[in-house]
Amino acid sequence: MAQMIFVNLPVADLARATAFYEAAGFTKNPMFCDDTTANCMVLSEAIHVMLLTHEKFRQFTPKAVADAKTVSEVLLCISAESRDAVDQAVTNAVAGGGKADPCPKQDHGIMYGRSYEDPDGHIWEIMWMDMAAFQQVCAGQENAA
Repeated sequence: MAQMIFVNLPVADLARATAFYEAAGFTKNPMFCDDTTANCMVLSEAIHVMLLTHEKFRQFTPKAVADAKTVSEVLLCISAESRDAVDQAVTNAVAGGGKADPCPKQDHGIMYGRSYEDPDGHIWEIMWMDMAAFQQVCAGQENAA
């Protein structure tokens, strides 16, 4: 079995969070959903986001649930196929009720990134990198050393 990641996020309103992630391009996996306390949202074969009510989330950790609107808990970054795909991901998230670019945009020529914030304050970064150009830069640095 290929390695997968399950990101567990506490959410204040499960229905609102589910609708947001669907608008942002995730697909609901009913096998891991109960529509009351937990819904599994799939971005790819390897990336799943478990949306958990605060009560459900507390069952998995003795720590307090962070309010992602006021403190940073984690920055999640996913890759995109192109610069346009980065922009489209942010556009989709905003259409679903998210906030565009809570973090500064990054444009380094060979790397481009933007971010969005979901209704619960979780920040997702979307990044594209021209791998061929990046490898040339790395090769140039190795030759200079």
